[in-house]
Amino acid sequence: MGLKPSYTMHGEFRMPMGFPVAGFSSALDYRAQSGDIFIAAYPKCGTTWVQYIVYLLLHEGAPLAGDRLLEKTIPHLEEVGREPVERLPKPRAIKTHLPFAMTPAHPEARYIYVARNPFDCVVSFYHHTRGFAQHYDFAAGTFEDYFECFLAGEVDFGDYFDNLASWYEHRDDSNVLFLTYETMQADPRRATVTIAEFLELPCSSDEATLNEVLRHSSLANMRKDQGRWSSQRPEDCSEFIRKGVVGDWLNHFSPGQAHRLADKFRAGAEASGFGRLWPDIVEAARLMS
Repeated sequence: MGLKPSYTMHGEFRMPMGFPVAGFSSALDYRAQSGDIFIAAYPKCGTTWVQYIVYLLLHEGAPLAGDRLLEKTIPHLEEVGREPVERLPKPRAIKTHLPFAMTPAHPEARYIYVARNPFDCVVSFYHHTRGFAQHYDFAAGTFEDYFECFLAGEVDFGDYFDNLASWYEHRDDSNVLFLTYETMQADPRRATVTIAEFLELPCSSDEATLNEVLRHSSLANMRKDQGRWSSQRPEDCSEFIRKGVVGDWLNHFSPGQAHRLADKFRAGAEASGFGRLWPDIVEAARLMS
């Protein structure tokens, strides 16, 4: 048996140890409101990037001022709980890693979900978990250790494939915008316009505002400003926004690991229909030698 991260258990649902226990239960009691904007994703799939794009669009391209933190402006629902979210000015923008069925629902709320291929996701999630010793006690953990936990769905916020399938099923709902990290990275401008149009913001056709949003939300700029995205990172922790690239998984996976994750992806795709996502990446993993 390899080393496993430590978690706080809520039934069968794993959460980081540093999150207040009451926050999770309180979050599930939050009643979504008309106009709420939920930024949803499985961890390490582009949540912070989309959060900041949404923030910039709502503020006409003006970046966070001074020492303000994004996590205070767009809080993580299942970390902070219901009450801090209820105190937000409207329209409320809210971050969540919950699967669809657990996310507070309202027909006039809007939900932006961003999906990332599981190969890059598990690599990023491994570095995140290893770096946050106070949340996971996993500083000595290897990628091999973490990969087995991820493949079994025994990591925080549940099984990657269950989360993806739950949101993919609702990708055509009128109040859900389903994006992929890879298409966002390939064409950030198009993704930003798509988000603005989904939120019915007038800046969707304002080139000056869009240019400011793109400038401030570029991964290069966000990597320079690491302290804006999380207030609880120890000095020896890996960066919150580490690389943000597509394909870093090739530097970590063995052929056996690639084949096993590709097989699990294909099994999930058969059951839930998300096989059209990342066909080139999945095939490359299947053929890795």
